[in-house]
Order: sequence, then structure tokens, then C-alpha cells
Amino acid sequence: MTEAKHKQRLFELAFGHMATQTVATAVRLGVADTLGDGERTGTELAAALDTDAAATTQLCSALAALGILTQAVSGEFRLTEVGALLRTDRADSLHSFTRTFTDPAVQGAWRELDTAVRTGSATFNTVFGKSFFEYVAGDPELSTHFPAALRQSALQTAEALPHHYDFAAFDTVADIGGGSGAVLAAILAAHPGLRGILYDTVAAVDTSEATLTAAGVADRCTVMSGDIGTEIPAGADLYLIKNVVHYADDDRAVTVLGNIRRVIPPHGRLLIVDPVMPNTVDGSLPDTMYLSDLHMRLIGAGQGRTKAEFESLCARAGFPVTEFALLPAPMAFSLIEALPGDSDH
Repeated sequence: MTEAKHKQRLFELAFGHMATQTVATAVRLGVADTLGDGERTGTELAAALDTDAAATTQLCSALAALGILTQAVSGEFRLTEVGALLRTDRADSLHSFTRTFTDPAVQGAWRELDTAVRTGSATFNTVFGKSFFEYVAGDPELSTHFPAALRQSALQTAEALPHHYDFAAFDTVADIGGGSGAVLAAILAAHPGLRGILYDTVAAVDTSEATLTAAGVADRCTVMSGDIGTEIPAGADLYLIKNVVHYADDDRAVTVLGNIRRVIPPHGRLLIVDPVMPNTVDGSLPDTMYLSDLHMRLIGAGQGRTKAEFESLCARAGFPVTEFALLPAPMAFSLIEALPGDSDH
């Protein structure tokens, strides 16, 4: 890499927050939905959005430079395949995901990253006087988009997971903290002989009936609600827990895993689906996973862990780890299988 390219790379990083706000503005204005499958000039788009024509054209030009739009010789803009993911009418939409992570509240916590690095403490609570999840519950936009973002993330797992683990070896899988049931529905659909238990809070499973019915598996799945930090339902020989340990500190994670340990049968298995951080930054994970790890610290909701840290965590709850397996790109999640063994508790 030449010196000019080194400088250009640093410029890109320094301007990164501007790129974030450019995409955030496009999402909030509804640029993707307004363009749809068509083409418009900046002026035409401004008329549809009720925005300033000159500023809208500048915004579109920046979005084209970022790969969200493309511009024809005629001057008209249209969505790229990347930009089309911001449309709300797509099954694979990432609109809410993008809306959540570019939200002013989330960005406010990131502006205090230096404070977090100096102190090791979460910054969201300091900036807003309440936890991230309390803030989300009281914010009309985030309370809509954050759950939707989790569902959008779950759809990626639902597409990959059923074909990368031997679910057919079990009778009943319990998805602990499974939300709307998208992942469990995909697993049950791919394995007709399997039954399921979906367990999460009342609010989290609120839309599960529609999800399970649409997948044609509602008759093979029992939906239950409760607090995973208090108790876990018995009755499964495979316990699946996705993206839950990642959002928990060590004590919370051990509590949840310990609750599973108390009800899992001796022949059962625990399957954790979470990012596993390498011991060194070796390129095996995308850079977004390291940014996500920092994000966990800022909002005070958990951390990324290495293989050794997962092994230690699981051992504390009575689960010796037997296998780690990385899911195919672009997932960047690993499967962590563990057996019920002795517990330190």
C-alpha cells in the first residue's frame, strides 16, 4: 500500500461518522422506499420527500459515493443492491437494524467512548441516566425498531443454522430467549420430526404465533413465557441459546446457563450461538464484530468472549464445552456445543 493509500484510508476512517449520518438521514427520510424500483433526480426526490432540492441532490451524490445509490448519466439516482436492503417492503430488510444503530441515542453513547476506555464503565447510563433497555422501552422509535432489528438479525441465523448442526439427533429443542421464534421456526421446518419449545418474555414472544404459523410448525411448538434469569422450562433434550450470553455479563450468563443445567437431561446438549473472539485480530472475523464488542461495553450489556472465556463460563455453570464451529460468512457467529457435567454451584 502506497503512502497516498495510507492517507486515504485514514481519511475514510476520520470521515466515518459522516458516512454514518448520511446513511442515517437517508433511512429517516425514507429515501429507499421513495425510490423503490424506480429512478429519480435529486430534485424529483426532493419534491416527493418535501426536502430542499439542492441539499437532497448532495445527499444522493454522497449516497452514490458510498454505494447506497448509483447515478445514471442522465443524473437520475436509483438504489443499488446494498441500498435496496433499506427498503421496508423486503423480507430481508435491514431498515430497522440500520435505524437502531444510527439512532441519536446510540451515537450519543459512542461519543463518550474515550470515557469508557479510561474508566472501563458503560457510558449509556451516564449520558442518559438510565440503562439502554430502559431507554429503549420509553422511546417510541427505538421501542419499535430495536425489536425489529433483533428479528432482522435472527433471520440471517434462521437461514444458516438449520443446515449446520445435527438437529435431527434430538426429539425436542428449546430456544431460550428465542424472541419471535424465527430461528426455531426455521429449525423445525427443516426437521419435520423435531418438536420445539419457545421461551422468552411475554413481550418478546408476542408475535411468535404468526411466525410459527407462517412456517407451518405451530402444531409442533409450545410457546412459554418467563424470565430466563429465574427459571427455564424442562422437557427438551437440546437447549439453544442465541445472542443471549453475548448481551450478559459473566454473572448473568452463568445464572442463565445454570438454570438450563438444572433442567437439562443427562443425555442432553447445550448449543450456544454467539460470536467467539479470536485471541488476536487475525482477520477471521469482520471488523464490525470488534465494533460490536465495543458497543456492548458502551451500553453495559455484555461482551465478546474468546474460546477460553466461553469454556470457563460454561464450566462454572456445569457445562464442559465439546466443540466450537464457525458458521459460514456473513454470519460471524459460532456454534458452541456443551454437555451437562459437574457444576461449581
